[in-house]
Amino acid sequence: MKSRIHPVSRPVVFRDRAAGTAFLTRSTADSDRRTTWEDSRSYPVIDVETSSASHPFYTGAQQVRDTAGRIERFNRRYGETPSKGA
Repeated sequence: MKSRIHPVSRPVVFRDRAAGTAFLTRSTADSDRRTTWEDSRSYPVIDVETSSASHPFYTGAQQVRDTAGRIERFNRRYGETPSKGA
């Protein structure tokens, strides 16, 4: 592996502003702001608006669309028409 061509990977704290949670992971992102983590060490912190803790897909708070109503409405508008050749 060539030296000095890959970005430096370091531990970084990502803090989800919407859910109020934080997680420590490795990243090439860096920040001037720092926070103290549970292990009493100081890490760069990056605030994000959405993470798996607050995104509706992961939390199950996703809205269910009324697909049955849409299908019925489509069938009323464009329902079966008699074929001309039969």
